[in-house]
Amino acid sequence: MSQAQSQAEAPASALPQNRNLYAVVCAVVIALVLGSLDNLILGVAMPTIVGELGGLDHLSWVVTAYTLTTAVSTPVWGKIGDMYGRKGVFLSAITIFLVGSAMSGMAQSMWQLICFRALQGLGGGGLMVGALAIISTIVPVREQGRFQGMISAVMGASMIAGPLAGGVITDHLGWRWCFYVNLPLGAVALIMITSMLDLPKQSAKARIDYLGVALLTIAISAVVLVTTWGGTEYGWVSGTILGLMALAVVAIAAFLLAERRAAEPVLPLGLFRNANFSLATVIGFLLGAMMFAVMTFLPLFQQAAQGASPTYAGLQLLPVFLAMMVANVVVGRVITSSGKYKVFVIGGGALATAGLVLLSMLEPDTSRLFSSAAMALVGAGMGCLMQTTLIISMQSVEPKDLGVASSTATLARTIGGSIGVSVMGALFAGRVSASMAERGGDAAAAVSGGAQLEADKLKRLPEAVRSAYEFAVSSGAHRVFLLGAALALVTFAVAWIIREVPLRTTLGTPEPEAAPPAKSAKV
Repeated sequence: MSQAQSQAEAPASALPQNRNLYAVVCAVVIALVLGSLDNLILGVAMPTIVGELGGLDHLSWVVTAYTLTTAVSTPVWGKIGDMYGRKGVFLSAITIFLVGSAMSGMAQSMWQLICFRALQGLGGGGLMVGALAIISTIVPVREQGRFQGMISAVMGASMIAGPLAGGVITDHLGWRWCFYVNLPLGAVALIMITSMLDLPKQSAKARIDYLGVALLTIAISAVVLVTTWGGTEYGWVSGTILGLMALAVVAIAAFLLAERRAAEPVLPLGLFRNANFSLATVIGFLLGAMMFAVMTFLPLFQQAAQGASPTYAGLQLLPVFLAMMVANVVVGRVITSSGKYKVFVIGGGALATAGLVLLSMLEPDTSRLFSSAAMALVGAGMGCLMQTTLIISMQSVEPKDLGVASSTATLARTIGGSIGVSVMGALFAGRVSASMAERGGDAAAAVSGGAQLEADKLKRLPEAVRSAYEFAVSSGAHRVFLLGAALALVTFAVAWIIREVPLRTTLGTPEPEAAPPAKSAKV
């Protein structure tokens, strides 16, 4: 058994008392909100940032740098938390995130901002992982539903409020406060966690798996760059993209070989021998692809085909977020009271499939009631899946591996989203181009360049060209949502294979049906 076994043997006195439990959860939620709000707030401020700092050609790297370092650092944060103690590692992640935020707010050039965003992303990679691992450490799996439901509800609310808050902050305080606003919130989280959370200290005897970290970093970086650059900066068959694909394949193969030999692997491959853990990871990957597809292409359809402004298109996503929030809260409470969760994975897949099929039927003149109902179904389905996949992942591992389990779940969703958006983006762009070409060269030329996908400019186009473009966007969106429905259907099928194991009601090892318990571990 690993040196982290002491976590499983933690006495009750080492865990937060009931009077502090909600305060600790509140602090964890604040840290989570920091990470989720950051990109949402910043998206609204991007035009203002470019106006002051310049560097329009490098604008995408402000997001890519953060996404890349977040993805790369996620599994590392999870593993070192398991090895050296989750409290200290979580506090370190928050601190790095806040330092990156402060420096980003002080950036004097676009390249400075990109570098500081990369630093911010290094800390951001540990926020979700640390939060989930801490919740799983101090709350038995059976009781986690209500807490995760509350956390998911807050996250959903932040998705709604983020763009609006970004606009208000940028208009009244300036874009730099989009970063500075993190500092007081982060300080509150640091103080509360430091003073109220008491976890057993750990000391690892084995060395960090530096080779595994390096190979996994190369593999994740290559995958993220392929999905970011493919079809935009470089063609899919260009030497750069093909080279990155080859690098990713080689790095993944080398990583798998290295992990078999490592004394303390950054990603223990033995976890995937547990069928439920593997299935939950697959569903998390598919969920990431579905979620990012809806959040990316639904507003795009609303702006280009239905003439909505960016702000109004964001508000039209309310049915998705509200349904997701309600589903998370309800599912969490039911799981806590009944201990049953498989039905929600199956139901989530069915709801998401139905909703995405309905979204594939949207037209420029579709009624608001129909589109809202479709979005609500998708949101409810994703809410059911978000909650249950996390619970299954945490239930399927020993307490010493909670950090790795949370980082694997987070990384699967992130990579799924990156690959999903990239593939669906290529499908969408190809269909739009083909549809416009069918209408003739004049129509295709009229919507190229700056008029493309901008509602105010599209309104100034000739009626025939605008109608042709709205039809092309609708056709492209139909294919994207149908692909999303196919992924949801796969999720629905995979959900039936999951084995419903009784959820743990103590802070000990998994139930025998889920995974063999350690002989020396006690609760």
